[in-house]
Amino acid sequence: MMGPTHALSGAVAWLAAVPLLQSTELLREHAVQLSPGQIAAGTVVCAGAAMLPDIDHHDGTIANTFGPLTKVLCRVVGKVSGGHRQATHSLLFAVGAGYGAGWLAAHHEPVWWAVLFLLVGLGLRGLGVRIGVNDNHTGLLNAVAAAGIVHWMHDIDMAWAGYAVALGCAVHVLGDCCTPRGCPVLWPAPWRTAVPLIPRTNGRMEKWVITPVLTLGVVILAVRTAVGDEIANWLESRA
Repeated sequence: MMGPTHALSGAVAWLAAVPLLQSTELLREHAVQLSPGQIAAGTVVCAGAAMLPDIDHHDGTIANTFGPLTKVLCRVVGKVSGGHRQATHSLLFAVGAGYGAGWLAAHHEPVWWAVLFLLVGLGLRGLGVRIGVNDNHTGLLNAVAAAGIVHWMHDIDMAWAGYAVALGCAVHVLGDCCTPRGCPVLWPAPWRTAVPLIPRTNGRMEKWVITPVLTLGVVILAVRTAVGDEIANWLESRA
């Protein structure tokens, strides 16, 4: 699947998961109560995290996000992880990335802000923020936009960060499992899971069916979340 599809799937997954993440009956002490600002921030972070498993691809969307910096990073990760769609395309990576993000947000904020900058930049690039065809210009635009968004997030409680990153990575893996090549979901076990509902990456199915459906899903879920908050506030004011 292509970057925009992954980013949209992350946004949809986060907005759909918000009621579950706030459910004390389901998650008990692990539930998080999310403000409108946290929901919006989580949407951006989850969209970026839904790009993250492709950090093993030397010429993918991530590699072209911040110019030479991300190109080198992706080459290194690709070699260490065994190549494209290997270790980073697994549930173990999703859980590890989520745990790491949550731990950094709670214990090492300066490092977390650097990671957050990367995730926001990935989400923006995945959603198509770019200037012409010059990757250096696009990288500069992404860096400026990502810095502005991260600055806006500075005062937002990040207790939800681990959930957003783990969910985004898991949705990426699930999406790539819908292509013929599949993913080693249970890595380091070698077996690949593939349910080829999408015959070809960037083919007609992805461009004309999956992407529009995900875009519509983001709009519907965002409206549902906003309206739900308004109704809850109104009921609280009437109590």
